[in-house]
Order: sequence, then structure tokens, then C-alpha cells
Amino acid sequence: MRTRVKICGITRIEDAKAAIEGGCDAIGLVFYPPSPRHVSLQRAAEIVASIPPFVSVVGLFVDAEAEQIKTVLQYVRLDLLQFHGNETPEQCNAYGVPYMKAVRVKAGTNLLQYAEQFKQARALLLDAYIEGVPGGTGQIFDWNIIPRSLPLPVLLAGGLTAENVTAAITQVQPYAVDVSGGVEINKGIKDAAKIAAFMRGVSHASL
Repeated sequence: MRTRVKICGITRIEDAKAAIEGGCDAIGLVFYPPSPRHVSLQRAAEIVASIPPFVSVVGLFVDAEAEQIKTVLQYVRLDLLQFHGNETPEQCNAYGVPYMKAVRVKAGTNLLQYAEQFKQARALLLDAYIEGVPGGTGQIFDWNIIPRSLPLPVLLAGGLTAENVTAAITQVQPYAVDVSGGVEINKGIKDAAKIAAFMRGVSHASL
């Protein structure tokens, strides 16, 4: 089975189109105001309106108020929620929309415990732990920490680029990979050539 690809931090319609033309399976929209990749409701709705069928739209939240998430869901079609904060399983399950839980991984992180705690999640997104940074670190973590026996699909993130994604997939064999900064020319601005190179790296690992 080929590895799926999510390109996160989309802020422009042209970047969404470049990601889709490159062959990605999902795009990510960031609803976390401190992030340089944050999108307004209006911009998010415009991007989603440009998305063709069979491409998933993921909304990223960090310890957001329930009302904020409900408002986003009212105006923007999201297929999956992505929680990057200290949300409880009950909070993640509160919106009637499938979700995945992000885990910031460092030495000693018990991913089996996370998988049990968030067993209703569709996947665990694994990113590097950087103090005070909820995600989008651009840093690689030790992939050897990931147990082979995780009962949930793994979405691998953290410092992935065209140069290392083939090795990452070969070692970890995740269900999907998630890239943002690795295909950008500036934060929030994607580069079609980098997207194409990244997708080639994914394809090489899937052969």
C-alpha cells in the first residue's frame, strides 16, 4: 500500500492546487492564531471551495475553545480534525467529526499509552517535542522510539523533506507522512517544485 501524503499549513488557493496537482491526499488548514500559517475563516472557506473531490481537508487546532471549533465547522468543510494541544479524548470526540491526535515525541514517550488513551482517534500524528512549540517544529525526532505494534495508523511528521522522506518511510513504514516547512519557500508559502520533489521521494519509498 502506498504511503499517503498530507501537506499542511496551506494558506493560499494556488498552494492548495499545487499540492493536489503534485498528488497529495490531504491538505491541512491551521486554525491556531499564533502560527504564521494561520488562516482566517474566509480564507479557509475560499481554499476549501477550490478543492476537487477525493482530497481530504484537515483542520488543525491547539487547545481551542469549543465554540471556536464549532464556528469553524459551521463555515468550513473539514473531513478530519487534528488536535495538537492538551485536549482530552472526550474533547476530541465532542464534534461528531473524525479526528487524529498529535503527539510530541521525545525520549520516554509512551506511544502505546497514547494509542490506548485516544483509541477512538483515526490516527496518531507523531511530531518532534520542542519545549513550548505545539507543532510544526521542522525538527526530526528519533524514529526508533516508534513501536511496530501501535494499534493506530501513524502519520509521521517533523522535519520531513524531499531529501529524507524516502528514508523515513522505509524505516517507519507509516500510514502517511505530513509535511509543511519542508515544501515551503517562506512560512506559509509553498513551493511547487519542492512539493514535486517531496512526492518523488514518497514514490521512491513506495516502490
